[in-house]
Amino acid sequence: MSETPHGLIAFCRENQRVCPLPARWNTLFEMLPNRKRTALGWEPALPLTLEAWDHTPGVLKTLRLAEHIEWAAEHGALEPVAKFLRSLPEEEWLHAS
Repeated sequence: MSETPHGLIAFCRENQRVCPLPARWNTLFEMLPNRKRTALGWEPALPLTLEAWDHTPGVLKTLRLAEHIEWAAEHGALEPVAKFLRSLPEEEWLHAS
């Protein structure tokens, strides 16, 4: 069965997962093909790590992760991204409290 963005996003939200922890999320971001700097930042947008980590609500982190998954799908990288995310142990995820 092949991976779909919807199925991977659903997996990422199971067990009250929000997003990977910062180091892992940065690894995921580096996997995304065709990333580029724009006049206003990056496309796709950067992971919500570093200073943004403590000041961003979980729902916005979840939405940004979904954007990254959709970007991967649109640029032919869904399979390796899915393999990476599905391999992360629970302790490598931020969970909703």
